[in-house]
Amino acid sequence: MRARFLLGSHQPGWLGKAGVPLFICDRRLRVYKTLPRAAAPWAVDSGGFTELQKYGRWTVGPAEYVARLRRYRDEIGHLQWAAPQDWMCEPIVINGGVAAGQRFAGTHLTVAEHQRRTVLNYAELTTLAPDLPIIPVVQGNTTDAYLRCVDLYQSLIGVDLTTMPLVGLGSVCRRQATGEAGQIIAALHARGVRHLHGFGFKTLGLMAHGDKLASADSLAWSFDARKRNKTLPGHGARHKNCANCLPFALQWRTGVLAAANGR
Repeated sequence: MRARFLLGSHQPGWLGKAGVPLFICDRRLRVYKTLPRAAAPWAVDSGGFTELQKYGRWTVGPAEYVARLRRYRDEIGHLQWAAPQDWMCEPIVINGGVAAGQRFAGTHLTVAEHQRRTVLNYAELTTLAPDLPIIPVVQGNTTDAYLRCVDLYQSLIGVDLTTMPLVGLGSVCRRQATGEAGQIIAALHARGVRHLHGFGFKTLGLMAHGDKLASADSLAWSFDARKRNKTLPGHGARHKNCANCLPFALQWRTGVLAAANGR
């Protein structure tokens, strides 16, 4: 695995003590009056999946988001990049309903409209804040749709994704252990879009595709601890499970990287 791995966390305080690259959501950071100083490089998740799941639209304006990103860059430090306010293309996000116990409002738009809004948002954010390291994200529901999204960046806003240092790969977290995820990545590579960040990649996804990604993130450790009621030895007296536990998260990260590297 050659991908740089960012440990997802809903605990912003870990920025000052984890000592490993982290992926932290704006929705968690925005409530902090005093922000921690980062001890290692990190990146910002815009919280798009939760926004669309809960509301079926974005409730945060681009100017508001940019203002917070500048604050994170200046006060936390070590900010490597930030995700845009993109529009995921999973059917449950578009159509609404219930999945894994979560209710989705549904956007009731087309995949093409989600892609258009994703591209236009990137254009607006980078116009408002050319000083910030905001990355473009490709979205789609089929391999061809992802390639159309690449073309849309060029035709709609004149951005050539083959020249970008990093491009986010959206809407694949539920496909990462399948052949379809590999096909999408291969097709993007063939189009010249090679520096990809895989959102929400887990152990199987990293084992299968990590050598084709520039970076990836995952918060799966917390879900795993909560769903299976896992605790580290000696932690049972401290908490019911290790879903919010830094030592557990770091141990999980070590295991994921070892598995992805075939050790």
